[in-house]
Amino acid sequence: MLQFKAVKELQDVISNYKSQGKSIGFVPTMGALHKGHLSLIEHCKKTVDIAVCSIFVNPTQFNDPKDLEKYPRTISKDTELLEKVGNDIVFIPTVEEVYPENLDTSLELDFGKLANVMEGAFRPGHFDGMAQVVNRLLEIVLPDYLFMGQKDYQQFAIVQDMLRQLKSPIQLVMGATIREEDGLAMSSRNVRLTPEERQKAVLISKTLKTAMQELNQLPPLQVRERSLQRLNIPEFKVDYFEIVDGISLQPVESIINSKTVVACTAVYLGAVRLIDNMIYEINP
Repeated sequence: MLQFKAVKELQDVISNYKSQGKSIGFVPTMGALHKGHLSLIEHCKKTVDIAVCSIFVNPTQFNDPKDLEKYPRTISKDTELLEKVGNDIVFIPTVEEVYPENLDTSLELDFGKLANVMEGAFRPGHFDGMAQVVNRLLEIVLPDYLFMGQKDYQQFAIVQDMLRQLKSPIQLVMGATIREEDGLAMSSRNVRLTPEERQKAVLISKTLKTAMQELNQLPPLQVRERSLQRLNIPEFKVDYFEIVDGISLQPVESIINSKTVVACTAVYLGAVRLIDNMIYEINP
């Protein structure tokens, strides 16, 4: 596996691959890799000739400096895992490489209501920073395909809208959420849970699974209220539990008018904030 820190060196190698007619797939990450990330690499490897993974903890998408400081950084372990799944190139840039002083990397796009709900309501500026870094990394890597996980569903929807607004030819591919045996969505933040919190965290995925079943019989607003009640325990602080249209991300009153319906939630367990979602199969 090739490793690069400098943009110019990475681009020279990718340009050479492209001149040979090879397709490029890209998986952007912030490191602390787990099976969810690795499943995206494996999906990428099955789709394209060359798989590129970036590891970059992006400061512009953290609205809480303490969260940025505590974010786990495990580069050595991450590169070992990437080697094992056959990743071809890993890009580990510094902040200065991604955001050089002489380059304007700002992105003037309007995501409208997509960015104002759920995560956008509780983490102001998060999606502006996320879109900025994803666009910057895409400008660096110039992939044919971009692979992102379902667990960050709102992020996926906004990147999809970003590519649409930019008229980008890059194809965005969603990878399914990878879960622990008890159902908890794999996340880099899970390592910060105490053993007791880790046991309780499974209630999040159980509540989402129950919501999927109840949507067959009950209106979404009622399912939402029942879900909030289930999560209303002393150890949890719920930011939101919403049942939304999979494209507009706006709350739905009926599942009939949507092609895709997604239940999304964010919950604090102690000091750790966990997000998860499940997609309701309207036409399974």
